[in-house]
Amino acid sequence: MMKPKLYYILKHRDRELADGQLMKDIVAGIIVAIIALPLSVALAISSGVTPEKGLITAIIAGFCISLLGGSRVQIGGPTGAFVVIIYGIIQKYGLDGLIIASFMAGAILIVFGILKFGSLIKYIPYPITVGFTAGIAVTLLSTQVKDFLGLTINKVPSEFLPKWAAYIKNIGTINWVTVLIGILSLLIIVFWPKVNKKVPGSLIALIVATLIVYFAKLPVATIGSQFGNLSSSIPMPHIPHVDLSTVGELIKPAITIAFLASIESLLSAVVADGMIGKKHNSNMELVAQGVANIASALFGGIPATGAIARTAANVKNGGRTPIAGIVHAITLFLIMVIFMPLAKYIPLTTLGAILIVVSYNMSEWRVFKAMIKGPKSDVIILLFTFFLTVIFDLVLAIEIGMVIAMLLFMRRMAGTIEVNKLEEDDCCEIFNELEGIDTSKIGNEVIIYDIEGALFFGAVDTFMDMMRQVDSSAEVLILRMKHVSVVDATAYNVLKKVEEKCRRENIKLVISGIQPGPLKVLKNMGMTTRIGRERFTKNFREAVVLANSISVKKENII
Repeated sequence: MMKPKLYYILKHRDRELADGQLMKDIVAGIIVAIIALPLSVALAISSGVTPEKGLITAIIAGFCISLLGGSRVQIGGPTGAFVVIIYGIIQKYGLDGLIIASFMAGAILIVFGILKFGSLIKYIPYPITVGFTAGIAVTLLSTQVKDFLGLTINKVPSEFLPKWAAYIKNIGTINWVTVLIGILSLLIIVFWPKVNKKVPGSLIALIVATLIVYFAKLPVATIGSQFGNLSSSIPMPHIPHVDLSTVGELIKPAITIAFLASIESLLSAVVADGMIGKKHNSNMELVAQGVANIASALFGGIPATGAIARTAANVKNGGRTPIAGIVHAITLFLIMVIFMPLAKYIPLTTLGAILIVVSYNMSEWRVFKAMIKGPKSDVIILLFTFFLTVIFDLVLAIEIGMVIAMLLFMRRMAGTIEVNKLEEDDCCEIFNELEGIDTSKIGNEVIIYDIEGALFFGAVDTFMDMMRQVDSSAEVLILRMKHVSVVDATAYNVLKKVEEKCRRENIKLVISGIQPGPLKVLKNMGMTTRIGRERFTKNFREAVVLANSISVKKENII
């Protein structure tokens, strides 16, 4: 049913919130908010918007996702997957264009949920998911080079190859003080968990680096030097005015945002299910993601989705209900109101270091490396998706990846079809069914073909090649279709040609043991009427008995 998880939990509050779970959720929410704080600011800046936009997104979208979502522990907010998409939209259409695209994406997500598309996530091949995730990680990493190295570049191109060309061209402008602060930040982030796993290393790196830069008066770019004073309040809801032509141009980016948000949020929910031993409602989750993106856009935020790392942190710190996510949003709001003016002192290189670590974790390079050693078809899909994501476009990567995956799948399925001619002297287990029945005519008057696999358009050539070898002197042709799981329109057309060949050559066609699905196809398309329902036998034994009786009748007629 399309009801938020929070509804069920509040309805059964005595059981769900027993044994101090409410307090555990509150603590988990506060900890996740501390983790989300530097990430939200860093992701906003990398996306080409001001830092407070990231916090607004985490607050508004995070609240909506937890309030309305289909997962117990999902934490929503800005994620690295959207950085490149948002940056491209901002460069071409500005902030108003991003708001409209987010609105449209939210509406699309709601429609996805209402139409129950949540289960379709399982049809996306794993190599595509790994490929575009790794591609996004590399692209996100490439956006941090300028700030991490302190390069002086007026405008960084949004495309991957031109971006790196600009970095190489301006490599002589490296600020070594900036680099040292960035390396220090990286080291703190990486090694701090050995000291304390509760407090995130990214927050410690942010505090330490900010204090060093501020008190030592180091020549390092900060949020304040780039953006000036920051707002500590959430703006009033606003819908920008755009013309219809711009809306038309924004349809593709909106679909990209919706598609990526649905994939990432449902993957996050699946991961969370495995951690807590519960099951999420994928369709309700999509509706919540849609509402969250519309609400975020209303308040000037950026696109949001379920964040795997923050969701996992929530679970590890004891969160088990959506209350943790709501507390996370409220905590971020309080931090924004109280501490936002101090954010202007944060070094950009530290935010770059934070996102470099995010990129590394997001890449799942060990999984990527392992998959390179897998089947060739999966490697092709993986590499195509990865390189297309990095060099061109995420949507193009997924589209081409899906097409390649489908073609390779059909090729594999076509290779699994087996059509074997059965002879009387074959040592075959199939003939165990014929004990006590005359089998002397098998191979001469009675020709038998055993078919196994999916009989679809990609596999019919193999079947037709065997059918061309049917001896015209035969009296009965038995097609044993017990192990045929699928018959499509192309396969039906081939079966019809076989039936017409049998009719011309006065051969009686008998079909044995056909499954209900394929039988329904043949019945609906008229084959049972043409050859007679009695020629469709329940099992192989009945088919041979029928074939023998047909052969005897022919002999008597002669």
